Amino acid sequence: MADWQQIDGPLAAERSGSGRRVVFVHGFTQTGESWRPVAEAISRGGNEVVLVDLPGHGRSGSVSADLPGTADLLADTCGRATYVGYSLGGRVCLHLAVARPDLVERLAVLGATPGLRDADERAARVAGDEALAERIIAIGVDAFLDEWTALPLFGALRPTADDLAARRANSAAGLVDSLRRCGTGTQQPLWDQLGSLGMPVLAMAGSRDSKFVTLARQMASDVQRGRFRSIPDADHAAHLQQPAAVLAELSALLATGPGDDWCWALRRAARPPRSPAHPRRAAPVRSGRAPG
Repeated sequence: MADWQQIDGPLAAERSGSGRRVVFVHGFTQTGESWRPVAEAISRGGNEVVLVDLPGHGRSGSVSADLPGTADLLADTCGRATYVGYSLGGRVCLHLAVARPDLVERLAVLGATPGLRDADERAARVAGDEALAERIIAIGVDAFLDEWTALPLFGALRPTADDLAARRANSAAGLVDSLRRCGTGTQQPLWDQLGSLGMPVLAMAGSRDSKFVTLARQMASDVQRGRFRSIPDADHAAHLQQPAAVLAELSALLATGPGDDWCWALRRAARPPRSPAHPRRAAPVRSGRAPG
């Protein structure tokens, strides 16, 4: 069992281990708990790892911020590090990398987008997120999570007991505020700024998550030192579905030095640390709306 200590900062966060700092940033309805198995494995490889709760989530439930503001809060909490973000967390990390590249040694995003290019698409997404917000208000967090985690985007994945308990601790007010202030429709697209990113960037997507496979491939092409990786047999939340595969890709990213060629460093990367001990169980799902 890893020894975790709280970090002082505007966002609730905890750290474990020593070495290079690696910050893990979760998706919508999640908390830092969702990254814990992967983070603990990375810690065993000789790194300091940090789990963060984003505004509106977990112990940061009373914090309210838009995406650029959230990136600022993340920077103030965690400082210079390798940043790893999933979905909403990936969008936050992209904002941080663009705004403060001096703080981002390496960047890994999973199931994330730099934003919608078309204004009409953004407006439609704002309307869709508002409908989700009203649904949370109407039925409450527990019932909403039953619907949310059954979306086809997540395939046969079901949260573990610990992950589900952490999600259920979120408040309706916090999740609603996150949707309204940090939803994809509110995000100004970052595509034109990706070319300025000089740090190694790992863009990942689950192999069955076709929309985000396309986005990740394009992101990896647009940055200066990008690498696209498809996670086999995975849907949107590949870090929960195939944690060992995501761990292997992150270990390769962490093997890069400041002057290393990214692709060459991937080939020479050492064997990753021991895989997380608790794989997720699969179960049938029903249809529903997917997040972006």
